[in-house]
Amino acid sequence: MDRFAAMNVFVKVAELGSFARAAERLGISTSACSRQVADLEAHLDTRLLNRTTRRLSLTESGQAFLERAQQVLADLADAERVASSGRERPRGTLRLTCAIQFGVRHLAPAIGDFVARHPEVRFDVSLSDRMVDLVEDGFDLAIRIGESRSQNLIARRIGETRVIPCAAPAYLARHGAPKRPEDLAGHACLTYEYLPARHTWRFRDRKGGDRPVRVSGPVHANNGEFLAAVAVAGAGISMEPDFINGPDVKAGRLVPLLREFEPPATGIYAVYPSRRHLSAKVRVFVDFLADRFARERHWGL
Repeated sequence: MDRFAAMNVFVKVAELGSFARAAERLGISTSACSRQVADLEAHLDTRLLNRTTRRLSLTESGQAFLERAQQVLADLADAERVASSGRERPRGTLRLTCAIQFGVRHLAPAIGDFVARHPEVRFDVSLSDRMVDLVEDGFDLAIRIGESRSQNLIARRIGETRVIPCAAPAYLARHGAPKRPEDLAGHACLTYEYLPARHTWRFRDRKGGDRPVRVSGPVHANNGEFLAAVAVAGAGISMEPDFINGPDVKAGRLVPLLREFEPPATGIYAVYPSRRHLSAKVRVFVDFLADRFARERHWGL
């Protein structure tokens, strides 16, 4: 038995929760995948997986072995990368997911510049504001606004953005501008689906104290650019990242509000599976984005 091969199969089965999906990902038959895990269990003289007709689950020994096996495979991949880094160059298809607005406005031109420098790299891009499972869906990389809470992902900070409430001059002429966060309770606020708390906006005062505010309004949507457009039309106050509302602020279509209560900057992260060999195409592209976005401090504001 090739212990490293069996270990790799076991890790993939544990991560995907399925022999069939692991076999498809590894390019082997389901029976070969099952046999590799069985041989590994026989070698270790312990059961690693509980198998039922509906699902797989790790035993206590399996969970402990998974954590060590992931580290061993990661160390091996890193050693191979270091050994070959002198001759490795970015090539192949990079599967990438990103939020819609950031992808269209900022990632697209970055990719255009990158492929001009690295013509052997191709991109397969999926834009979505919902959170996708990188391992389950087979992505190499995600660009995400806000920190990842998954222990199975590595998140490298490549930039930052600030979330700022804004309203159109016409709205402010009718309703006045809020002076403090709590005033927003009396305003028409445009709420966003994918916030951790959909109807709570968070601010920070000069002493560093948190000032969360419960808000409501006439429009709720799952797209930040749509909400910014609704705000431009004078229907209420939107609270979107500066990479979305920056151009409207610069053009005078929106006015920033409550700047003295501005929350801390939110990180923009390149996120990738923590136990996967970091290929040259991913490593070089992430370095490229970190250098490019380091120069974007306020995205036009």
